[in-house]
Amino acid sequence: MDSDGAYDSGQMTQWLLETDSVEEFLQTLADGALEMTRCEGVGVTLEGGGRPLTVVSAGPPAPKLDEKQYGQDDGPCLQSLRKGQEVAVRDMAHETRWGDYPAYAVSCGIRSSLSLPIAAHTQTAGALNLYAAEPDAFTGVDVGALRFLAAQATGGIAVAQRISDTQEFAEQMRTAMRSRSVIDQALGVVMGQRRCTAEEAFGILRSASQHRNVKLRDVCRELLTNLTGRPPTEPEIRS
Repeated sequence: MDSDGAYDSGQMTQWLLETDSVEEFLQTLADGALEMTRCEGVGVTLEGGGRPLTVVSAGPPAPKLDEKQYGQDDGPCLQSLRKGQEVAVRDMAHETRWGDYPAYAVSCGIRSSLSLPIAAHTQTAGALNLYAAEPDAFTGVDVGALRFLAAQATGGIAVAQRISDTQEFAEQMRTAMRSRSVIDQALGVVMGQRRCTAEEAFGILRSASQHRNVKLRDVCRELLTNLTGRPPTEPEIRS
């Protein structure tokens, strides 16, 4: 944290390097937001598959206030998440939006809140939600610093998603390479038995696959298993 209480990019990078998961990184950001604002609670909501979830929180009020909004499928955090906009509530006691949520927040000792979008308009959109006991609690807060935290959360999620996508793609490639090996072995068998070209052998196997409505790889595996009495060997593909 610098002399003004804000976090610089170097510190954010260090946090990301020192944490073992995106969840731990987001928890560090939530803790930082709580320390920065001295509010009563901070939560990070992410929505995947249309279902919002509080992935991390700091301070006791955040989870139950988040859950109240999820239950009625409306509220400042969900509005921020879904519209990609900052949503500020100056005083819950005079708020008329979101049904009975404001009254519930007041009953929990919360009078004002601020929600900032995270990874807006993506498949893992979310919001950084801050809850305070006093009305207008965020008027004098450095919102720029909070926006920076939300931006860092966006970056951390993007990195995690990219890693996940890369791992999924690598697994798909390994599966494809194993399938290719089985198919090549079966092609060799058919070519030897029918004394035909590779193209003709492939046509025979493909016709069998279509006729039986079975994947080509499974037809080839069955052929080799019946011939040798054991499943075909597949290459070990290292990541």
